[in-house]
Amino acid sequence: VQLQASGGGLVQPGGSLRLSCAASGTTFSIYVMGWYRQAPGKERELVARITGGVTTNYLDSVKGRFSIFRDAAKNTVYLQMNSLKPEDTAVYYCYVNYILRDYWGQGTQVTVSS
Repeated sequence: VQLQASGGGLVQPGGSLRLSCAASGTTFSIYVMGWYRQAPGKERELVARITGGVTTNYLDSVKGRFSIFRDAAKNTVYLQMNSLKPEDTAVYYCYVNYILRDYWGQGTQVTVSS
C-alpha cells in the first residue's frame, strides 16, 4: 500500500487548507483512514479518523474546525481544515489500516503563521 499526501503549506491564522491522501496498491476496501500530526518537540497525535466510510473521530481541539471525508472510488481521504490556528502547525501524516496493518504517508507540512 502506498500513500501520497498533498495540500500542506503556509497559511495565515483563520485561513483554510485541504489535505488529501491517495492510497494505491489495495485490492479490498480500506476500512480506516485518517490523519495524525506531529509538532516539533511533541508526540504524534491523532487528528481525525474515518471508519467504515461513516464514523468519524476528532481530536478535541479541532472539533468544529476540521472535517474528514473520503472518496471511496478514488481511495482518497481528505482533511478540510478551517479557522486554522498557530497551534495547528505540524507535519500531518495520513494513514490507513488495511487488513489489520497500518500504513503511513510521507507527511506534509502545515504552517499557520502571520
